[in-house]
Amino acid sequence: MTNMLADELNNIRLSALPAIAVADAASLEELRVSLMGKTGSVTQLLKSLGNMEAEARKAAGAEINQLKAEITESLATRRAVLDAAALEARLAAERLDVTQPPRPEPAGAIHPLSRTMEEIAAIFSAMGFAIKDGPDIESDWHNFSALNIPGHHPARAMMDTFYLTGGEVLRTHTSPVQIRTLLNEQPPIRIIVPGRTFRSDHDATHSPMFHQCEGLVVGEGITLGHLKGCLTDFLSAYFDVPSLPVRLRSSYFPFTEPSMEVDIGWNKKTGEIGGGTDWLEIGGSGMVHPNVLANCGIDPRQYQGFAFGVGLERLTMLKHGIADLRLFYESDVRWLRHYGFSPLAPATLHEGF
Repeated sequence: MTNMLADELNNIRLSALPAIAVADAASLEELRVSLMGKTGSVTQLLKSLGNMEAEARKAAGAEINQLKAEITESLATRRAVLDAAALEARLAAERLDVTQPPRPEPAGAIHPLSRTMEEIAAIFSAMGFAIKDGPDIESDWHNFSALNIPGHHPARAMMDTFYLTGGEVLRTHTSPVQIRTLLNEQPPIRIIVPGRTFRSDHDATHSPMFHQCEGLVVGEGITLGHLKGCLTDFLSAYFDVPSLPVRLRSSYFPFTEPSMEVDIGWNKKTGEIGGGTDWLEIGGSGMVHPNVLANCGIDPRQYQGFAFGVGLERLTMLKHGIADLRLFYESDVRWLRHYGFSPLAPATLHEGF
C-alpha cells in the first residue's frame, strides 16, 4: 500500500468518524452518501483497487475494508441513538393524562326501525303473543309451496325473488316462520314474526331489504271479528290514537281465504293519522287458508286461524314523518340523531316484555 493511500485513509478516518458521532438525522444521511454512496470517497477507493498490482491490491483492500467496517458500525451506532431519541420525543409528545376526563362524544341512539320493533313486541306481548324468528335463507317449500302459492304465481318470478344457486331463496316475507311454527307446535298458537325480508326492488318506497311483522293466530272458533279486533287494538296502541278507524277491505292472497287489506283512517292533506275522511292501506290480512293448515298437518275442520302482515318501514315512516325509505339504510349519523331514540327511554307498553 502506498504512502498516499495510507494518508487518504487516515484523513477519512479522522474527519468522518468524529463527524458521524455528533451528526443529526439529516446530516447523518448526507455523511453516509458522501462516504458510502455510489460516488462516495470510500467507494472510490474500492474502485481504485483495480489499477493496482495483485500484491498491493491485497494489502490496500484489507485496509479500505477495515475503514469501511468502522464507518458502517459508526453510522449504525449513531442511527440507533438518533432513533431512540426520536422515539422518546414522540412518546413524550403523545403522552396522555389518563386522569383527565374523556372528551365528550355524542350519545348513541336507537334506530327508528329498532324502536318500532320494540314497540310492536311490547304491544303484542301485552296481548299474549309470543315472538318468533327464523332464517333469512329459506327453501322454496317453506317460502312458497306450503303457503299455497302456485308455481305460476308472479311472486316466484326472478324480478321479485332472490334465488340462490342451491335452489333456496332469500325469504320474501316472514311467513315461512309461521309454517315452521305450525309444523312444530300444536294449536292454540298466537305469534308475531318481525324480521328482515328481501325482494328485487329499489326506489323511494321500496328496498331490496326491508322489514315485516307478521302475526298468526290458530285455534278453535277463530273468526274475522277476532282479526279486526286484534288489528284495531294494535294499530290504535302503536299510533296512540284510541279511536283509530280501521276497516277490512276484500282482497286476494293465496295463503288466506277470505283475504283482507287493512286500511286506517287519515287525512290525506295533512297526513294526520286517524283524522279526516280518507283511508290509507297499512297491510294485508285474512283467515288462514285451509290448504296452509293441511300442509302443516293441522285439521282445518277443527281449527281456524287468521294472519296479518305489515311493513315496519311503512309504519315507522307514517308515525315519524319520514318521507324516503332509502334514508333508513344510508348510515347518516345526522339523520339518526334527528330520528333516533334514547337507549334509556322505554318503548310503548314496555310492561308487555
